[in-house]
This record gives sequence, C-alpha cells and structure tokens, in this order.
Amino acid sequence: MDVNPHTDTDTQDYQLDEPLAPKRTRFEEFWRLFKKNRLAIAGMVFFILFFVVAIIGLALTSGNDPFLDPALVRLQEKLRPPLAKPNFTMLQPDEVPTLGVYVFGTDDLGRDVFARMLQGSWVSLTVGFVAVGIAIIIGIFLGGIAGYYGQRHIQIKQLIVGGFLAVGLLLIIFDLFWVGLVLLICSSACNLLSFLIKKSADAKAKPAWKRFWYFNTISVDTLIMRFVDIMLCFPSFFLILTVVALLPASIYNIMIVIGLTSWMGTTRFVRAEFLSLREQDFVAAAQALGLNDYRIIFRHMMPNAVAPVLVSATIGIASAILTEAGLSFLGFGVPPPYATWGNILSGGKGFIFDAPWLTFVPGFAILMVVLSFNLFGEGLRDVLNPKLRERN
Repeated sequence: MDVNPHTDTDTQDYQLDEPLAPKRTRFEEFWRLFKKNRLAIAGMVFFILFFVVAIIGLALTSGNDPFLDPALVRLQEKLRPPLAKPNFTMLQPDEVPTLGVYVFGTDDLGRDVFARMLQGSWVSLTVGFVAVGIAIIIGIFLGGIAGYYGQRHIQIKQLIVGGFLAVGLLLIIFDLFWVGLVLLICSSACNLLSFLIKKSADAKAKPAWKRFWYFNTISVDTLIMRFVDIMLCFPSFFLILTVVALLPASIYNIMIVIGLTSWMGTTRFVRAEFLSLREQDFVAAAQALGLNDYRIIFRHMMPNAVAPVLVSATIGIASAILTEAGLSFLGFGVPPPYATWGNILSGGKGFIFDAPWLTFVPGFAILMVVLSFNLFGEGLRDVLNPKLRERN
C-alpha cells in the first residue's frame, strides 16, 4: 500500500489557511449587534412608520383640493368623538368626510382631527430634520476646527475682522441693514489691510503697530469651547421662546432658531473625536505624505468621527420635535393654516373633560415618536461605541 507522506501535511496546511470564521462586512456586523437590542429595533420600526405616515400625510393633505382637508370647518359637527359617523342631513356634499367617519373625532371648529394629525406629522418631521441638519452642520464645522486647529492662536487682525463680520451679519438679520453693512465694510477694510501689511523676517524690525496687528491672543480651541459654554448657560427653550417672539411667525424661523440653539452637543462630540484622531498614526502618515488639511479632515478624519454625530442627530430630532410641540402649545410655534401636534394639543386643553381625545391623540403621538427616536438613538450609540459594544 502506497502512502503519500505529504498528504497529512498538505491537509494540515490547507486547514490552517482556512478562515476560522466567515468574514462579515461592516454593515452585517452592525446589524448583527443592533438586532440584539429589541427596544432599538422597535424604535427603528416606529421611526420608519412615522416617516411613511408623514409622507402619506403630505400627499393626502396638500394641494388646492386635498383628499383629506385639515382646514375644512364644520361647526355643526364640532367635538364629535373618535369613529363617529357624520350627520349627512346637516352637511353639504363637499363637507362629508372622505373616509365616511371621523377617525380621531373633530375639534371645536368641526375640523377632522385625523387629517390635522396627518398634516402635523409632516410638519414635525420637517422641523426635526431641518433643525437637526442645521445643528449638525454648525457642530461639525466648529468641532472640527476646535479639534484640528485648536492649538493655533488667533491674531489681533483675525479677531477684529471676525468680530466686525459676525456683528454685521447679526445686525442685518435683525433688520438693521445699514449699520450691519457698515460693519461688513469695516471687516472687509481690515481684511484688505492685513493683506497689505507684509510680515518682515525680523520681528524686532517691524513697527509697534504692526507687531500689535499680528499679536497672538487666545487659542482657537479656547475661543470656540468658551462660546459653547456660554451658549449652554442659557436655558435653550426660553432662549428659543424669546427669539421666536421677536421674529415673525414662520415655520422656517422655527427650524432655523431650533437649529441655531442646539449645535453645542455635536460640537463637543466632534471636537473630542478629532482630538483623539489627530494623534493617530494614519493622520501622521497623511501629513508626512504632504496631504493638505482639507483632505486629511474630510477624507481621513471625518468618516471616523461620524458615529457620535449620528447618535446625536437621532436624539436631536426627537428634541426638535418636542421643542416645536412646546412652542406650538404656547402659541409661538408654526402659524396657521399649518396644523401641528402642538397646536392641536393646545386647542384641546380647554375641552379636556368634554373632548379628551383632542389632548390624548396628539399627546400620545408625541410620546411615541420621541420615545422611538430616543430608543433608536440609544441602540445606535451602543453599537457604534466600541467600549459599549463589548457587552453585546
């Protein structure tokens, strides 16, 4: 019997070369860990359902002749309970509800609460996503600068130009156009002066006013983070309430104001990630290869710093929706004819005993949406954070 002495060795080598476990893609590994959290799965499902309902609500309640008219007044049908059938003898043909029943009842003006809830879902979704988008853009920009350029110092010329520019833009926003324009012209003049002044090789040979112009003040990181601390000192909701009371009532003003007052957390997250990534070997290698700062930041560092931003954005959408509902409840939110969950809730507070569905329906919707976003965000945090991933 012939025995090949190399058979066992070849088999052993072949077995050692085989992978011990099947390779998974990053998405497969993410989904394997994420689906273990049932609460996060429930939050994600409800988030998708809310998104679909908002899209359907926009299609059904918009246009000149909507399928469900949330603004149609039927005074003879006011305060009807949920699932009540309309009184066809007292309604005109164009006043009969399309579904043949008041699914969530009617309010004190006889408007269909179900149609108003559908329209309010799109308004809440729009406010949440746009406001968080503004906050994320500002947070990534300021956090990236503080984390990457934080050790650099700001010179007097940069401080003066930036101050004139910021104050001028704020004055233009608050309708003081000519004063703001003068400050913008001053900032442009200072910027032009900085280009005309040439730095000499010997600092002692420069005149005193030139040395003052290039004098280093505080660092970039200190300036940005102290500004973040100042913004965090103000109660966000009351700050938003004050600004909204001063500005004209508009859904766009609501989104902008909420976004401009909720970027501080994202800034801190991005700054912390950049401070950690800045000392990594791949960043040092990219710098050694001569890559410019923009490529290093956006190509190499930013993809590794988006994990906390995603979690912050998911939870921030819930906070924005809750803030908009609170503003609408107080009468400072999205103006008519838009229906929002907050103003539906506000309109029902006077009929809490006669028509409790006007309070319970929007209140329960706000509760479920905010809870689902928070659960989904917590699940993302557990999966995307390597330290928390170990327990899964």
